[in-house]
Amino acid sequence: MNVRTTGLIFVYNADSGLFNTMADIGHKIFSPQTYACELCALTHGYFQERREWRDFVESLPLACEFMHRDEFLRAHPEQDGLRFPLVLRKNDGALQVCLTREDLAACSDLDALQQAIRRCLPAGDT
Repeated sequence: MNVRTTGLIFVYNADSGLFNTMADIGHKIFSPQTYACELCALTHGYFQERREWRDFVESLPLACEFMHRDEFLRAHPEQDGLRFPLVLRKNDGALQVCLTREDLAACSDLDALQQAIRRCLPAGDT
């Protein structure tokens, strides 16, 4: 039986809400070397998503969902042992880790992240 990949879920190592967003912006500006979300650091500037990232996501053949850590854990409480940030692949309703926190930390720039994500895609969809 073939498993069908239906989408990707990107989970940030940050919580939702205005206060958390403002704290993240301050952390990025004043102490970027200790910022705890490699995914955010690569895909967002101080105030908004990077345009080249948005263009890349829109070009992907799978639906992409973006969630903050607290939103993801509310939706998937059975996944509370995961370390964030990460990228998950949705396979016929099941979730599979595609890129770990360490994988994301190893991406030195947006191009490296895009290459890593392409490796997560099913064969033939790259």
